[in-house]
Amino acid sequence: MRKSLVALVGRPNVGKSTLFNRIVGERLAVVDETPGTTRDRIIAEGEWNGTTFDLVDTGGLEDEKLAQERAPVAIDSARFVPEIRAQTEIAIETADVIVFLCSLQDGLTEADREVAELLRRKQRTEGGVRKPPIVLAVNKGDSLSIIDSSFYDFYELGIGEPIAVSALHGTGTGDLLDAVVNALPKTVEPTDEEEERVKIAIVGRPNVGKSSLLNRLLGEERAIVSPIAGTTRDAVDTYLTYEGTSITLIDTAGIRRRGHIDPGVEKYSVLRSHEALARCDVALLLIDATEPFTAQDAHVAGFILEQWKSVVVVVNKWDAIEKDNTTMESYKEKLAQAFQFVKYAPVLFISAKTGQRTGQVLATALDVYNERFKRVATSTLNKVLREAMELHPPPAAGSRRLKIRYASQVRVAPPVFLFHVNDRELVHFSYSRFLENRLRETFGFLGTPIRLSFRSKEDENDD
Repeated sequence: MRKSLVALVGRPNVGKSTLFNRIVGERLAVVDETPGTTRDRIIAEGEWNGTTFDLVDTGGLEDEKLAQERAPVAIDSARFVPEIRAQTEIAIETADVIVFLCSLQDGLTEADREVAELLRRKQRTEGGVRKPPIVLAVNKGDSLSIIDSSFYDFYELGIGEPIAVSALHGTGTGDLLDAVVNALPKTVEPTDEEEERVKIAIVGRPNVGKSSLLNRLLGEERAIVSPIAGTTRDAVDTYLTYEGTSITLIDTAGIRRRGHIDPGVEKYSVLRSHEALARCDVALLLIDATEPFTAQDAHVAGFILEQWKSVVVVVNKWDAIEKDNTTMESYKEKLAQAFQFVKYAPVLFISAKTGQRTGQVLATALDVYNERFKRVATSTLNKVLREAMELHPPPAAGSRRLKIRYASQVRVAPPVFLFHVNDRELVHFSYSRFLENRLRETFGFLGTPIRLSFRSKEDENDD
């Protein structure tokens, strides 16, 4: 289930990036006095009182003419005003809650009024309620010890009661986050029909053939196909039945590495791809066979690993490659070097254009899905564990040796194994990797990440 999305919006240089860094607790956004510094999308997880959400920092909204009239140092940023505006508007449309930030130092400006009007136009009415809700925050300016009367001018925006904050020092951010969390939509449990469907997301960097594969799998032109990278902006759900199994296919916009995203709407299409990965069971990672592996490919793979999703690597445009009897194996070796999970993920070589081997895609994805929900009996697991320890005894640190008393599987999707040990500090990552490999050799878990957790006796006493 996806996390809610909170977007920080406002005119340039009101402290959005500083507030972003304050909320996520890490200096991720570039902070500079020059308006227009933030151009690319920034996404990170925020948390308040047990509620987690994705926070998005956006570029400043302003009129292009006003941007050009600013000081010469900002002229370069003025060229990006239309793109920044397009990106921010998509963030607004995607958000579950909007934080509209203004600056008390500058007072209420005409630009603030224009942003407020844009936000009202982007809101929609559902059940008589305006969505997404907007939380108005006024940055105190940090040099002011008290709030002067100009603070009350912001009531004129008609957004609601303003909340005074200091993005730099953190003053008032607790009240702001209280308001944000209260405005977040309540979690909606999926229907039985939605739960029963296998959710498969088609992901990859732009222009690798995701929509073409979707159309091939559906046998119809359901998605727009174009050679222009970034045609797909939304994550599109399509229902189908494959050999008696109900499936939701999710076609997504291309994901690109932060800092290497072309200006324009594509920047915020990344949000939909994150959401698709968050709610899918299996990710089809598309790779373009005609191009070398890129950092962008690795970045998409990283998103899949971070979400603990099962994966099938699909190498597209294989028809365009000159081949001999060693080409496929050579390519797999290169994949293994580039991507950590290829050792356990199945790799398919297809052509979405011609249909070559595309008939294997859904069948393989369903095999991987079943592996994701596989359970291992405790007695069988511990028999394998004893054999593994005889083959490779646990490591020692000085006079102390790791002892594993027993193990059990405590979860599926992804599978999680709990090992009860004498001291978890004695578990070296190399031995953990050895145990994982033994589990895979014995039980499979094709295309599926597995998690190993180690618990000391002291940990159990603390419980």
